[in-house]
Amino acid sequence: MMDLHTHLDLYPDALRLAHRVNDTNSFTLCVTTSPRAWEATSRVFAQFSNIKVALGLHPEIVARKYEERTLMLQNIPSVRYIGEIGLDGSSRYNNLLRNLQRQIFGEILSEASRVGGRVMSIHSRQAVSEVLLMLNAHSNIGVPILHWFSGSPGELREAINIGCYFSVNTLMATSERGAYLISLMPHDKVLPESDGPFATEGNMPLSPMSSNGVAHLVSKIWKVDEAEVQFGFESTLRHIQRDFR
Repeated sequence: MMDLHTHLDLYPDALRLAHRVNDTNSFTLCVTTSPRAWEATSRVFAQFSNIKVALGLHPEIVARKYEERTLMLQNIPSVRYIGEIGLDGSSRYNNLLRNLQRQIFGEILSEASRVGGRVMSIHSRQAVSEVLLMLNAHSNIGVPILHWFSGSPGELREAINIGCYFSVNTLMATSERGAYLISLMPHDKVLPESDGPFATEGNMPLSPMSSNGVAHLVSKIWKVDEAEVQFGFESTLRHIQRDFR
């Protein structure tokens, strides 16, 4: 099992859960919300060989964490994985906050390009077109993975054309719109995620060990064998990691 986008550090009793995740999953990408959270989580999770901690600065908190921008940029050369980063176009963010998001996301992309590219887990809620525009404006950025993609079919085609990957979870796969988008995604560009503990089913956060459930649902959408989907996830992950050892 694997999880390409989880906030593992933010679950209740995160360290105990991390032991289980490390034993169960072959790969887990723990995205972080700020560079200082990345520093702390990296120290705590250093003991786990199957858990990788991504350097992040979440677009929802760029105003509160703006002073960590320098720390973010300074550490990009030393990491393989970046996330959660991106833009959020929700109406609750005013123009000033959106401009801060654009500034920081652009600086991250520029630095990732300068150092030869990175694997990036990207937030694009209600901002897909602008995220794609910014990705397209930077060459050699590495592997952009759009997590929980919620754009239009046209935006999906554009994302595919510029080389994006997609991480999907069980909530996306069980919604009518989400399942339709998954049906349009290239089979070699899709990976499982949970986005827990923020993503919940009932009162329970989605588990970082839920990729079997993702594979089951995706197999129904694609009308292929579940084992084929699991094998595809593994092959796609190996392909992504090949150039970022």
